[in-house]
Amino acid sequence: MTNLRELYVCSICGNVIEVVNTGASALVCCNKPMDKLVAGSKDASLEKHVPVLESVAGGIKVKVGSVAHPMEEKHYIRFIEVLTTGQVLRAELVPNQAPEASFLVNANDVVEVREYCTVHGLWQASK
Repeated sequence: MTNLRELYVCSICGNVIEVVNTGASALVCCNKPMDKLVAGSKDASLEKHVPVLESVAGGIKVKVGSVAHPMEEKHYIRFIEVLTTGQVLRAELVPNQAPEASFLVNANDVVEVREYCTVHGLWQASK
């Protein structure tokens, strides 16, 4: 059974979905069940994947890793998400863009920050 805010990926086409309505027994893409993304489940360097949150004027800035993550054509951060109690804020990134994003949200309202690497999967930092 799916749960709110879970992320799933298609092992065939790479499609990533986020659950916004709970209850489906299975999610299917390309005629195959999708795989649930579990944060930190792939072997990779923590310093390049764990999101780092910084308070800035008017909101927060999220950088991916304490060491900048590569943003190459086949290996990059696809998105950064900020989760609060009642919101999901997402910045979609592309190759050659800096692996960071700013969000207009109070840092005290942030519950979790997560990012998706096209090679190493989902990573998160909880507050």
